[in-house]
Amino acid sequence: MTVEQIREFLEEVKDPEIPVLSLNDLGVITGIELNPDGFVTVRMTPTFAGCPAMDYMRAEVEQSLRKHGIEAFEVVMSFDEPWNSNNLSEKGRQALKDFGLAPPQPYQGILDLEILEYATCPNCQSENTEMRTPFGPTLCRSMHYCNDCRQMFEQFKPL
Repeated sequence: MTVEQIREFLEEVKDPEIPVLSLNDLGVITGIELNPDGFVTVRMTPTFAGCPAMDYMRAEVEQSLRKHGIEAFEVVMSFDEPWNSNNLSEKGRQALKDFGLAPPQPYQGILDLEILEYATCPNCQSENTEMRTPFGPTLCRSMHYCNDCRQMFEQFKPL
């Protein structure tokens, strides 16, 4: 058993709100440690401290580990280093687009409010869009409108 194999096992664990996105690609799985005695520690950092799916995600990770024959483990939720949208993998960004959500733009340094307003339409790829409200159906989404295809769409917020 290797850390890489464990990460591959966890690829099957999907975000409950965006079922095409694995917790790996979301960047929620922040560390996997395998001790010489075979004990596994999986570290997770949820996207928000108040994320209602935290317990569900933990249970799904635990279930996946057991399914693959790993019995000696712990799953640790940690907020030591807060999650940010730069943790999304390229595969994850593409999965968001395919799901109909605009992925957040990567950023350097401090998150500027302007980046929250910027979104490429996942329907027609236009950049002629505007944010209608920073409040979407969940804490991690905002609502935007495309002036070209005239469709509302959600963006996974940059954090």
